[in-house]
Amino acid sequence: MEMLITATKMNSLALSRFIQLLDGIFPSGAFVHSFGLEPHVVLNLVNDKKSLKNFLENIVEDQYQHMEFSVVKKVFILLEQNNLNLLIKEDKKFASMLSFEYAKASKDLGENYLKHIDFKIKKTIVSEYYKNVKENKTYGNELFILSSYAYELGLDEDTFLLLWCKKTLINITSASLKISRIKPSEIQQILFGFDEILEEKIKNSSKNVSNFNPLFEEVIFSHLNLEPKMFVT
Repeated sequence: MEMLITATKMNSLALSRFIQLLDGIFPSGAFVHSFGLEPHVVLNLVNDKKSLKNFLENIVEDQYQHMEFSVVKKVFILLEQNNLNLLIKEDKKFASMLSFEYAKASKDLGENYLKHIDFKIKKTIVSEYYKNVKENKTYGNELFILSSYAYELGLDEDTFLLLWCKKTLINITSASLKISRIKPSEIQQILFGFDEILEEKIKNSSKNVSNFNPLFEEVIFSHLNLEPKMFVT
């Protein structure tokens, strides 16, 4: 019974801290790549509740399932193995797979997160990784910083990915309010609907990391003068 209570308290602490950390307003800010939302709106490919839902599902299936979900699961494995050298290698490798702007934003936000969470770290592997980030011996991508902190707090990778992905989808859909006529109530319904499918998407993510996103590539070629942007707060 005592072990169950302790675990419950730890999970509550982890969830509480991640609700604050993943808030794009305070204290760390946030960024998210639109993966072509603006061009899709301009081309009238995203113009209602159904088309926006399809767009977001494609992001999860073509992007997150093959890259972010897979990377985070690999990070947790390396943390469990106390393999700092390979963790640093994967951190640098992940950064090299991103566009320059995306990689810079990921590093900047990762460093900003680290300022708020790098205290009372008890797990040696997490402490050593953070030390390497501060000494510029590794890149310090946002996902690696947050994944390590989730591991420190006792969150499993699936729960962390659920929180991270939902936060990212919220940021993307909030931008759609400014550039489309889709109603806020409809966007809320879309986001609630993802609660039922994200768990399965995370579970069935690719074992191999890939940065080829057909949705992203398609929009670049179809609308060359309107590049997909990153939303930053």
